[in-house]
Amino acid sequence: MTAARSYPIRVEARLDEPLSRWLWLVKWVLAVPHFLILAVLWFAYPFVGLVAFFAILVTGRYPRALFGFTVGVLRWSWRVQFYATSALGTDRYPPFTLADAPDYPARLEVEYPHHLSRGLVLVKSWLLALPHLVLVGLFAGGGSWLAGRDGSDGFTWAAGGLVGVLVLVAGVVLLVTGRYPRPLFDFVLGLDRWVLRVAAYVSLLTDVYPPFRLDQGGAEPGGTAPAPSLDTPAPGHAGWTGGRTAAAIGGAVLVLVSAGLLTGGAAVLWADRTQRDADGYFSDSNTFSAGGYALTSDPVRLDGIEAGAAGWAATVGETRIRATGADKPVFVGIAKTADVSRYLAAAEYSTVSDLTEDAAVTTIHPGGALSVRPGDAGIWAAGAAGVGTQTLTWPVQDGEWTLVVLNADGSRGVVAQVEAGATVPALGWVAAFVLGTGVLLLAGGVALIWIAARGARGPGTPHLPAPEPQRSSTV
Repeated sequence: MTAARSYPIRVEARLDEPLSRWLWLVKWVLAVPHFLILAVLWFAYPFVGLVAFFAILVTGRYPRALFGFTVGVLRWSWRVQFYATSALGTDRYPPFTLADAPDYPARLEVEYPHHLSRGLVLVKSWLLALPHLVLVGLFAGGGSWLAGRDGSDGFTWAAGGLVGVLVLVAGVVLLVTGRYPRPLFDFVLGLDRWVLRVAAYVSLLTDVYPPFRLDQGGAEPGGTAPAPSLDTPAPGHAGWTGGRTAAAIGGAVLVLVSAGLLTGGAAVLWADRTQRDADGYFSDSNTFSAGGYALTSDPVRLDGIEAGAAGWAATVGETRIRATGADKPVFVGIAKTADVSRYLAAAEYSTVSDLTEDAAVTTIHPGGALSVRPGDAGIWAAGAAGVGTQTLTWPVQDGEWTLVVLNADGSRGVVAQVEAGATVPALGWVAAFVLGTGVLLLAGGVALIWIAARGARGPGTPHLPAPEPQRSSTV
């Protein structure tokens, strides 16, 4: 079999066993000094890249001093990510240096290009790299590793997406079993290597297009293999086959979906327990004013309620509308939209697009005075009038309905605070369902990843491969 051709960006790493079961939980805190320094380096990164861009455009060469800085930032970032978030492959604290650290378990080297294309520099970092950037967005979480791109290059550095999920699973396995699954490590390193190759290409460090190839494991193709591990697959087991890789990715997708469900369910549960008022209502209020004779809401269409009234009542519960006039007795009522339109047809009034928003859009309908006072209109399904706060409750029904607020005497100039609320008794059940679904998906995703990793390792007695002949390699 022909070995895969080496790429000018070499990303190598060694699983530095044994690893602490619990240290990975706090590594991101321990790495804060690195993050602070890297924040400064990444601030300078795009400006250095901009100077390099014009240098390549004019001379066809990447200035060596700038090249060393750019590679150094990528190298430093890779060591920190390998330690803290994107692999968890070592407990050795990263060195504070842009230079290569040959004895550190994570290394990155880039061959210096003696000539770069003046034409490619204009398009490769954004147009040519676009297919890779889409994949990197999946691997690293919405493109979070590349989210800080500014101009031709410049990156923020973070872990997320498929890499983040797989590393989290590896951390949980490490916490429970005390061992980091070698097949999972190899797969994660393949994803990390892909992202770093794209980062180097977009940073103009090479003209060689990144391969659409997942080179798994700690060693580059043609490089020195990492030290043998008890997790090395035994003969007869294919390691990460297409099916096992698909299972691991499917499990990661389930874990990602479960994270959204668990977060959403927790938010719903929090709202159910903490955001009700003293009477058990979820409510919101705002003050509105109209120069005309009435304030109305947008029409609300309700269908199928009468056929399923019990289900609707269990979901929404009681509804409550409150209106408080500023200096006059107030009238608040709910009526069929068609009846409201006839009642206000000749009157000047305002329609509010959303009663729960401070900056709701108000539409003014020109006209004259009301034909009769609101209390005498005879159109209301529910209404209340008087001085101070007026409250009405309404058993919801099929149809198109409109809420109307007026001065009780039908006079011009309506100013009122309007509050709408509902008890929503089913919210707790909704939270329980969403959280339960999230837990099931999380368990299924972890199980899929674990089964794929176990299958890739293979059952039976651990096997140590025979030593290979020594080969010279250039780093």
